[in-house]
Order: sequence, then C-alpha cells, then structure tokens
Amino acid sequence: MDLSTSYLGLKIKSPVVVGSSSISSSLKNLKKIEESGAGAVVLKSIFEEEIYYEYESIIREELKQEAPNLDYLDYYDYKIKQDNIKKYLELISEAKKEIDIPVIASINCTCTHEWQFFIKKVQEAGADAIELNLFIPPSDFSKDCKEIENIYLDLTDKIKGLIDIPVSIKLSYYFSNLAAFVKKLSEKDIQGLVLFNRFFQPDFDIENFKVIPSNVLSHPSDLPISLRWTSILSGRLSCDLIASTGIHNSEAVVKQILAGANAVQVTSVLYKNGIEYVRELNEGLKSWMEKHNYIKLDDFRGKMSQIKSPNPAQYERVQFMKYFSGREYDLD
Repeated sequence: MDLSTSYLGLKIKSPVVVGSSSISSSLKNLKKIEESGAGAVVLKSIFEEEIYYEYESIIREELKQEAPNLDYLDYYDYKIKQDNIKKYLELISEAKKEIDIPVIASINCTCTHEWQFFIKKVQEAGADAIELNLFIPPSDFSKDCKEIENIYLDLTDKIKGLIDIPVSIKLSYYFSNLAAFVKKLSEKDIQGLVLFNRFFQPDFDIENFKVIPSNVLSHPSDLPISLRWTSILSGRLSCDLIASTGIHNSEAVVKQILAGANAVQVTSVLYKNGIEYVRELNEGLKSWMEKHNYIKLDDFRGKMSQIKSPNPAQYERVQFMKYFSGREYDLD
C-alpha cells in the first residue's frame, strides 16, 4: 500500500502529520515522530503573546519594587524576544540536520510587523514550510465581518510577499460565510488550509470564581465539524486541504481522505497514546485500503466529498429531522 501524498507541494510518505504542540518542541521527540512513520511535523507554535507576557511579568515585578526609572527595561523586550526566537530557530536548524521528514514552522502572532520579523527568520533557518495560526476573535462589536475577513486577506498578501517557502493557513470556522471566504483565501497563492484551529475553551470554577480551562484535548466527537467542511470544500479550492481536530483513530484518517483531505494532523491522540500511535494510524489505514482493494490514496481521495455526492444536500443539513420528527417521548 502506498501512503504517500502531497502536503503543501511537499512529497510526504504518510498523510498522518503531527500537529503543533509541546510534543513537537524537542529534537528528541522529532526523531521519535519520524521513526513512528509520520509524514511531516509541525513544530510547536511560537506565540507573540508568550514573548510579551514574559516581558510584562518582568515589568510587573519591577513595579512592585517601585523602580524610579524603567527605561532600562527596554533591554528585556529585545533580550527575551531574541532568546525565544534563537531557541526556535536552533530547533529548526537541528531538526533539518537530524530528520528527513518535512519540518514545518508554526507561527502565531497578532500584529503585522511581528509576523514579518518571525517569518523571515524562520525561512532563513531552513523550515520546509510555514503554518500560520490565524485567529482574530469575532467578538469586536465595532468590526463587521467584511473588516475581519480583509485583515486575514491582507495579512496573507503581506506574508506571501516576504518568503518563498510554502505557506498554509490554520483557520477557525467562525466566519459568516465560511465557504466563500475560504475560497478567496485559497486564491491568495497559499499552498494549504488547515481545518480547524483548536482554542482555549473557558469554564467557570463556581466556588473560587475563576475562569479555568475546559476540554484541553480534542475528542472523537469533534471530528464531524472538520469532516463536513473538508467534504464541502474538497475539489473547489486552489490549495491543499488538511484536516485537523477529532482525529483519534485510523477510521477518522480514512474518513477525512474520503472527504478529500490531502493529509490530517494529529495531536491530542498522541498525548493520550504516545507518539508511537502514529504507527498504528498508518497500519489501520493500510489495512482498510487492502480490504477495499485500494493501492494508493488517490484511488479513494474525495470519493465521499460533496462535489461527488449524488445527494449534496446531505452535507448542509442542519436539523435532526430524521431522528426527532414524529417521535414521542414520555417526560413524566
């Protein structure tokens, strides 16, 4: 069975890609990831917020001491940023020397000039591609949907003008017309779209009145969101589709390829089962292909996408009519 596929224009040996997380933040783990059979790896994201948070922490400590002059703290801004970037660039350089699978940098920033600073350095370090983790919260009451969409489109234009290596955009599904927007974005000369981001989910501690994390890891029940949209978008975009979130077994890998995905990203399942679980995902995919007499992924990729479906409306139905209409329940 041939599991090779194209990922952002790069030839990879398996459609299973290890997504950005702390799992992919050390050279030791990157070697394990390759040994386990992953097609590529996305490094842990470097966050602009992390850099500034560390800087602000130092400032807060200095303020407690009532320092009379804080001008010298500009040094920390430069030094902390330099150290964080240096470590990240060293990981890219070392990985390129030690492993053969594509090494994809992941960058998460919030303002344009910082994007430009990070991206140029990452390309120089030897990254095979860059995954941009873009998310502008749709919670600003002063911005309409068009304004938010234009921010994404403008950022993508600027980024593509700075580098030559492939670029993928990791998106959320918080758009008023996701299909139309994603199509516009795919035409911006990017090589891939990752569906979808996974965000911090807040919960409340009702005894201590604190906001706490909820559902840190994905669950198999999260799969249908990306499965639906991969199916709808497959065959209609000018770039690769990479499915993410809720992929916890080889069946989910098969489903996403049937939907039209070029590859899938896994993270949460590796926290639960270890990096070696990549091997099991590949073996399960091979077994399914053998059972159905498929030799390569292209033999069945997109077979169940909306564009190839005899009943396209199935992918857009939003009500549970089949399950709840006509049923009676005794609630007493």
